[in-house]
Amino acid sequence: MKSHPVRVYPSKEHLAKEDQLAYKFAAMATDPAPVDAAAQDMVINRIIDNASVAIAAINRSPVANARSQALAHPRPGGATVFGVSSDQRFSPEWAAWANGTAVRELDFHDTFLAADYSHPGDNIPPILAVAQQLGKNGADLVRGILVGYEIQVNLVKAICLHKFKKDHIAHLCPAQAAGIGTLLGLDTDTIYQAVQQAVHVSFATRQSRKGEISSWKAYAPAHAGKLSVEAVDRAMRGEKSPSPIYEGEDSVIAWMLDGPKGAYEVLVPEKGEPKRAILDTYTKEHSAEYQAQALIDLAFRMREKITDWDSIEHVTLHTSHHTHYVIGTGANDPQKMDPKASRETLDHSIMYIFAVALQDGKWHHVDSYAPDRAARPDTVALWHKISTQEDPEWTSRYHDSDPKRKAFGARVEIRFKDGKTLVDEMAVANAHSLGARPFQRADYIRKFKTLTDSILAPAESARFLETVQKLPALGAADLAGLNVQLDPAKLERNTRDTRGIF
Repeated sequence: MKSHPVRVYPSKEHLAKEDQLAYKFAAMATDPAPVDAAAQDMVINRIIDNASVAIAAINRSPVANARSQALAHPRPGGATVFGVSSDQRFSPEWAAWANGTAVRELDFHDTFLAADYSHPGDNIPPILAVAQQLGKNGADLVRGILVGYEIQVNLVKAICLHKFKKDHIAHLCPAQAAGIGTLLGLDTDTIYQAVQQAVHVSFATRQSRKGEISSWKAYAPAHAGKLSVEAVDRAMRGEKSPSPIYEGEDSVIAWMLDGPKGAYEVLVPEKGEPKRAILDTYTKEHSAEYQAQALIDLAFRMREKITDWDSIEHVTLHTSHHTHYVIGTGANDPQKMDPKASRETLDHSIMYIFAVALQDGKWHHVDSYAPDRAARPDTVALWHKISTQEDPEWTSRYHDSDPKRKAFGARVEIRFKDGKTLVDEMAVANAHSLGARPFQRADYIRKFKTLTDSILAPAESARFLETVQKLPALGAADLAGLNVQLDPAKLERNTRDTRGIF
């Protein structure tokens, strides 16, 4: 890996195209480096993971609405949409929109946390949709997905968007665009233009993840995927882009991030170096914000020593800056303590999550967020006794560049009314690569079956799992097999409707 310096250049100070970050990404995207075997296996795992959570969310309102919009854009020889028969095909940007929303809805797929946040699995829907339409094969798809992961992960390591209240899709959209470029075998200049367009159109504020969180939290990465497909299409037609998009005097660093004096170091693989960033990412065992994963596991462990919830006087979660200020009491969001809050808000309230995990000793992607579960009086009482506090040590570990030191957990102190305390801590979730039970292929398959067995016909479940595990050998005609089809009777809004414009 080579560290690439990135800073703002006044217009009078020329920055050669080849020295711009977007061009470095494009050159990396066109480099025919060998594919790492472990990284390729992880691509398969993450396609399984995405399908798991997409089918589990298939009839939730945002997903059904996104699907109904895609159904209004049929295209022979196009891309498939989750849940819908693979015989029906749609424009790839709308398939990416529908599938991206399904993947993101439950906040239950992979994650990478560093200087900023990300769900790199969001790269997969638009790259797959374009692959299906343009007749690419499984090996092409693997390469495209690995490039998407590489760019997003390395941006997340280097540039904090949250500090300036920018949504993390600003790192996702250019990654998706470059991954599509790799998939299609485009030249460096075309990918360079597409990446710059993708950056330009994808900067948005973090209000989508603040206060009363709405369904846009699920739509946002899908929107980035739709934008990335369109950006690549324009670039392929010869259209140019705002340039230099990162380093320009009036570009994103100067006015949306650290300002005219802003400077970063972004890692980019060297020529011939395999793209392995996907191996730095991790999935979720529990349907909640990633920074809650270890705390859910810790709650399961601590509850064994508690017999009376009413005996608890207060619970303090000593944790990182990000956890405290994003999903903790440091966010100063009253909605995070409101029993009537939306599911999207509750899965970003570590106070609620820890209370329910402590009481139930299990976590379910639907039941744990049910309105009657959130409103249970004893849960509300316990929930309101929980607060977070930033601990410099946990903040340091959150940002540690050493993967063996990096942690997303907390130290929990439960104080009882009789003056006794119970203290325990956990650095990483059990499912993390350094956790007690790291996720392997069998775990991804188990997650898929757990989330889909009540929805999918057994034969369709078996067919999908058999197909996806042959990914590198799949031909162009086989990629439709990466779709998961439902019995139409189990799929809401499975035909085009007339409620909107389309």
